[in-house]
Amino acid sequence: MPLGYAIVVDIGKTMSKVSLWSREGKMLDRATRLNETMRQDGLLRLDADGIGEWLVDALAAWSGEPVEYAVPVAHGAGVAALDGDSLAFAPLDYEQELPAPSLKAYRQRRDAFVRSGSPALPAGLNIGAQLHWLEQLYPARFAEATLLPWAQYWAWFLSGKAVSEVTSLGCHSDLWLPQDHTFSDLARDAGWARKFAPLARAGKQIGTLRPEISAATGLPADCRVLAGLHDSNAALLAASGYPEIAKREATILSTGTWFIAMRLPVEPVDIAVLPEGRDCLVNVDPQGRPVPSARFMGGREIETLIEFDTHQVDIRPDQPNLLAAGSKVVAAGSMVLPTFAPGSGPFPNHKGRWIARPEDRFARRAAACLYAALIAERALALIDAKGLLLVEGRFAEAEVFVRALASLRPDIRVYTADAHNDVSFGALRLVEPNLKCESALHPVEPLPVDLASYREAWLAAVKVPA
Repeated sequence: MPLGYAIVVDIGKTMSKVSLWSREGKMLDRATRLNETMRQDGLLRLDADGIGEWLVDALAAWSGEPVEYAVPVAHGAGVAALDGDSLAFAPLDYEQELPAPSLKAYRQRRDAFVRSGSPALPAGLNIGAQLHWLEQLYPARFAEATLLPWAQYWAWFLSGKAVSEVTSLGCHSDLWLPQDHTFSDLARDAGWARKFAPLARAGKQIGTLRPEISAATGLPADCRVLAGLHDSNAALLAASGYPEIAKREATILSTGTWFIAMRLPVEPVDIAVLPEGRDCLVNVDPQGRPVPSARFMGGREIETLIEFDTHQVDIRPDQPNLLAAGSKVVAAGSMVLPTFAPGSGPFPNHKGRWIARPEDRFARRAAACLYAALIAERALALIDAKGLLLVEGRFAEAEVFVRALASLRPDIRVYTADAHNDVSFGALRLVEPNLKCESALHPVEPLPVDLASYREAWLAAVKVPA
């Protein structure tokens, strides 16, 4: 039986995951935890304590495994403030609304989008906006604190070493200039840049397991902890393990709570052409290179549209019925107009609504998938995606969605893969860069339905030129 070689800690927005991997890149075991909404002082917070307790318990299940590496991954728009060996205050959840006066004053300080690649986002989705408010809430504690991104908080949790890293800093934070490879003017002028822990490469070993964690879990004391990275960038690393994608023009569409399209251009692109007001942004890859990106809250919107139906859109036995329902939805002209996640996506200021909402549950689920495909197609157009598209993550198994996307973009070769742990596998490639994806890419067949008229009607209803 293969032995555990590396652990990947993946702290997503909705779910926390930890997985055990062999040296050859085979996942041996996995544990998950739904993240709970936590309030403190009336504010939404990231559940650092609850996740930490669960993580130690989960790691103890692999006591005695000869684990050599631990790699943390986490969602963006999270920042932790350390006071010595503890949190100065619980980190904010990025869905916490910020006071309007604070947000207005903050936005007057931001760098221009053409330099930062960070659009002005709602609530706390810009880390800079969080810091601006946190400095007002906790002036004394903030003044003494060391700042680090959410992924690197978990590196610190495991190792006791505090670092920062560019994929996390470069994730619509307002704190980083992707083309200049340095902190933004805002971050420097506000004094936040010098408060962040020192920069480290994502794959750099920053320390070994804390003695108390080694003792509590039974994992080796010399297990090396890497700095880690932003989860969407881990998905990019995983995709680069496919020979069809490596060093070619390609776009990765990562699907989960957020659908994030990230273009890997063969040649550098001018980020100034990206439309700031349509949820386009510039991510930063582990080498510090700009990655044109567009996103929308697809998973959240699908859940809203199907009203948390326990029969989700990606369940394999339901796919034939959903595909059949999709044809009926198109014929009936049933459709969803954006957006059910206000402030995000290509149509952030539109108010979502149904046209001819179907009563049948399969039809509603199929309509939600068609809607996600239409929004994804807009996002791809905004970043000028071309060549090859890999849809990864949970919703890659929603056939109406991926096949509709292939129908809407016949100029792009659309693929899915068998891999179900793309983010974790990408993080593992920080340890073993030459690991190749064992699963094959599967070309997606377009829907056997002409979506051209359906799209034109949808665009007309949204009031967007075709």
